[in-house]
Amino acid sequence: MKAVIYCRVSTDKKEQESSLARQKEELYELATRQGLDVVTCIEEQVSGYEINRDGIFEMLEHFSNEEAECLLIQDETRLGRGNTKIALFHQLQKLNISIYTAIHDGELELSESDSMVLQIVGIVEEYQRKIHNLKIKRGMQRAVKDGYNPRNNLKNIGKAPGRERLEVPLEEIVRLRDKKLTFGEITSTLNGLGYNISKATVHRRYQEYEQNSDLQNENLK
Repeated sequence: MKAVIYCRVSTDKKEQESSLARQKEELYELATRQGLDVVTCIEEQVSGYEINRDGIFEMLEHFSNEEAECLLIQDETRLGRGNTKIALFHQLQKLNISIYTAIHDGELELSESDSMVLQIVGIVEEYQRKIHNLKIKRGMQRAVKDGYNPRNNLKNIGKAPGRERLEVPLEEIVRLRDKKLTFGEITSTLNGLGYNISKATVHRRYQEYEQNSDLQNENLK
């Protein structure tokens, strides 16, 4: 499994450089013990309460691009403090990133309070998605009531029901998927734009896109 090492100290004082070097050494040793392949090592000298950090965005970019699957830190405070730490934990959780710490000599064990906060954040986010989807649905219902027909966005109406492939905006599906939206969220968004398609169709078309991309890559080798 590929990993990103993240080291941080709170100030840019000269004496803190030894702390960074120690973190880096300990985390490379941890990677070796866990059999992890280190993709990059990020070092920063900035407050853990600060969310606008170059290193954090570099780290998240590696994970979003699927260049690594886990994060190595000395302890949870190196990732961040206060609300910043919770926000980053939540973001990494959404990306399905495993977190290993030197202090645990293995996977991070969240405190009961942090676990509870993350659970609450997840519940709130889920309800926000539901509210958003319901707003789209109610808007479409009002539009249909006023005479709008979303089926006008589909081709071959009336021809061999169940046989013809629906017209779907594949580029839009890929773009939304790249932004880490779930297939359910993509379906709701497209339904709101007038595309009367199911989650299964969205998922199937995306799989076909990936398979075609893999074949094209193979042919280029």
